[in-house]
Amino acid sequence: MGILQWFGILIASLTALLIASDRFTTTAEKIGVHFKIPAFIIGVTIVAIGTSMPEIITSVIAVLENESAIVVGNVIGSNIANILLIIGVTAVVSKKMIVDKDILSIDLPILLGSTILVYFSSLDGKITYLEGILFLIGLVIYIMYNVQSRRTIDEEDMKTVKQIKKELIQEKKEAKLSVKYPILLLVFSALIYLSADWTINAVIEIATILKISTEVIAITIVALGTSLPELTVSIMAGLKGKSDIAIGNVVGSKIFNIFGAMGIASLIGDIHGSQDAITFTIPAMILVTILYIFITMDKSVTRWEGATLLLIYIAFIGKVVGLV
Repeated sequence: MGILQWFGILIASLTALLIASDRFTTTAEKIGVHFKIPAFIIGVTIVAIGTSMPEIITSVIAVLENESAIVVGNVIGSNIANILLIIGVTAVVSKKMIVDKDILSIDLPILLGSTILVYFSSLDGKITYLEGILFLIGLVIYIMYNVQSRRTIDEEDMKTVKQIKKELIQEKKEAKLSVKYPILLLVFSALIYLSADWTINAVIEIATILKISTEVIAITIVALGTSLPELTVSIMAGLKGKSDIAIGNVVGSKIFNIFGAMGIASLIGDIHGSQDAITFTIPAMILVTILYIFITMDKSVTRWEGATLLLIYIAFIGKVVGLV
């Protein structure tokens, strides 16, 4: 097959991956509501993990395909896109983005710390299962903190959970869980795996044809593709004047991406990062996070600051593909 066909497969498989992940999360929410799991716990576990499912599964398959450089490229590239692109666009379309003090004092420092942890873990050229266990411990601590403090990852998702609860009550299914939900959960899990597998295969083939590293494709196309759900949610939240939802949606999911995707993938096999990742991509993520913390010190992000973030993202992509 030629380059255009493989690009078509990449776009189709990414689309299928995102749709299957969304349906998986919604089905899991319904099961959680049936078993009377509190809404805030569903938010910080099922919903948060569900939104990171594309990054987690593609990372696992990349390791299985001996293309673990895709893991670093996808996760770090996605995180950079979320801060520079999503926050940038949302700030531009919003009158003013207000940053919650908890996000500024807790989540952002944790995000920065997790990225620094990735940097030091990858200095020897790989992230081992022992370091992956450390990531997963960090994820558990982050989840437990959110559960104990009754914080939510995304207020919009909490509204969705409440709506699902109403629907189940109206359908009188709260006493008996329909057998279709566990079946759908298995079906969507299979679709997630298959679409993620095709995504990784397409990345490998495109990189081979273009004679570039798979990490470049992961940082650009795959990272952007897996960030589209957050981009859509954040833009809509910004247009409605609910910028706090946009910021919480971005920061929380990025912490899950690093701790979850890299942690789980490293249990399958060592994650090997390229020299470019050590000298440029990961340090860029650290600097971007520090920049974002600096911008939000006044608990807001203005349109001009959002436009600046967008320009930095364009320059970053230009550097990755060799245009800058």
